[in-house]
Amino acid sequence: MTDDAHAFDRQHFGTDHRTPASPADNTETTEAAETAETDATAPPEIDTTVPHSARIWNYWLGGKDNYPVDRKAGDEFTEIFPGIVDAARAVRHFLARAVHHLVEEAGIRQFLDIGTGLPTVDNTHEIAQRAAPEARIVYVDNDPLVLAHARALLTSTPEGATDYIDADVRDPGRILEAAAATLDFGRPVGLMLMGVMGHIDDRDDPHAIVRRLLDALPSGSHLVLSDGTDTDPGRREAHQRYNRGGAVPYHLRSPEEITRFFDGLELLEPGVVPVSQWRPEHSPFGLPPRVETLGGMARKP
Repeated sequence: MTDDAHAFDRQHFGTDHRTPASPADNTETTEAAETAETDATAPPEIDTTVPHSARIWNYWLGGKDNYPVDRKAGDEFTEIFPGIVDAARAVRHFLARAVHHLVEEAGIRQFLDIGTGLPTVDNTHEIAQRAAPEARIVYVDNDPLVLAHARALLTSTPEGATDYIDADVRDPGRILEAAAATLDFGRPVGLMLMGVMGHIDDRDDPHAIVRRLLDALPSGSHLVLSDGTDTDPGRREAHQRYNRGGAVPYHLRSPEEITRFFDGLELLEPGVVPVSQWRPEHSPFGLPPRVETLGGMARKP
């Protein structure tokens, strides 16, 4: 990676790009977890014996909120498919560009971000509320460590609102009911599904889950979705080994299956493409590297 790329990462991910350390040694994480434990709705104990996708993703991004089991799983994955690190960073950059477009071009002021992951820098609410302080954001995840961080770190501007729901994407009814306390479903919403649908097995009909969520949103709402493809043999092997390691499995899909998530919607240019190539910012170094993760944005008519 070039020095310019490292500088870009520091700008977009801040101090999270440091040598990972155990959350047990991190004061911020410890205090957040203790706060959650004293709350009446404290999450269950964090299981540090099994790798978790949100913490592995945090490790690939250079974060510090992960455990030895996550780092081991992440290292084993990158030994087989090193491109996952570029993909993880490309997804974060895609998220930022997508939110900018929704706020500044589409006039979206509400976001439902499912599969939030661990907070870093330039999360959905930070990007949206810089441009539109009145924006309202609801995050959804079901990892106890994410919940602990969300309570401590996901703040809001006085004009807007930010909330967090501890729920599984397989239960869209619960998500929609809880999100209605913060979001007005009579107005357009940006539905963000970044890498989360890969965790849903075909037996649970992931496409039906997305349709259920979209059915509750009004015309003018937008879907932003990204997921990993099955087109690279190295990535397929890495995921097969990862899925045997005890973590929640991740199911790669074909480009056609990922594109199906946007059926019935008005797909924005350039369509469903590698996330690094979805409206990339101008750079004197040319296009960013192609990654094996596809993404797109579409409008509900």
